[in-house]
Amino acid sequence: MRKLTVIIPCKNERLNIRACIESARLIADEVLIADSGSTDGTLELVAQMGGCRVIEREYVHSGDFKNWAIPQATHEWVFILDADERITPALAAEVRRHLAEGPKLDGYLVPRLNYFMGYPVHRSGWGNEALMRFFHRDRGRYVGDTDHAEVAIAPGRSGRLRARMEHYTFWTYDQYLRKFDRYARWQAGVWFEQGRPPSLFKLFCNAPLRFFRCYVLQRGFLDGVVGFQVSMLQAYHTFMKQVRLWELWHARPQPDPDKAASEPRPRSRAPQSPSRPVVA
Repeated sequence: MRKLTVIIPCKNERLNIRACIESARLIADEVLIADSGSTDGTLELVAQMGGCRVIEREYVHSGDFKNWAIPQATHEWVFILDADERITPALAAEVRRHLAEGPKLDGYLVPRLNYFMGYPVHRSGWGNEALMRFFHRDRGRYVGDTDHAEVAIAPGRSGRLRARMEHYTFWTYDQYLRKFDRYARWQAGVWFEQGRPPSLFKLFCNAPLRFFRCYVLQRGFLDGVVGFQVSMLQAYHTFMKQVRLWELWHARPQPDPDKAASEPRPRSRAPQSPSRPVVA
């Protein structure tokens, strides 16, 4: 039977880490905690639980951090489990069966059931998600320089499990909005560095179209009030990425009255046009 390392990337996950580790132990021969600077008692709780190996490093983005952790796994087969995710008994049985038989492929997509404030979300684009999380340590790496990087496996060498893990995304709007703003800023920054200018069409139309797709075409309305909120939030996220990009290109800097007072007054009172940002 093949042995497995479960890698849990985390930072300030005190409320999640106990349940995550307990579920990981359903399949893990080794639990590897990859921490990026927790200050809320997460690592103290890990030490209290015992039986985990801890590695620490500064966080850049998700793909970079996980690619640093993967080669440090003791065993050839790894399972990447975020702190807000849980291994279910059905998923554990399926993973153990593959390990006992000897995996025939290099990696396996794992379906995920997402929860929003404790409620399962079956539609709105959240119901058919599957991520590459169970794979051979030396044959899979995250590709992409954002928090949404995905594991790349050689063509024809990946499969898909049947059982789903659980993903407890957000319990409050405070949690959602903090992560949401970070994602929107990051994506807009990537576009800006690529020299991609904002589009008025996308600014006006992308968000309504995203809501229509999530709520109507992907039948978010069948999830009731939860489905409406999830669809609206996805539309809002789409909108914020576009306005963050507009901000990088066109926002005028706020005048600094102290700086203005120390500089000589210009001879001409003609208004000055704002300078266009220089794209690296």
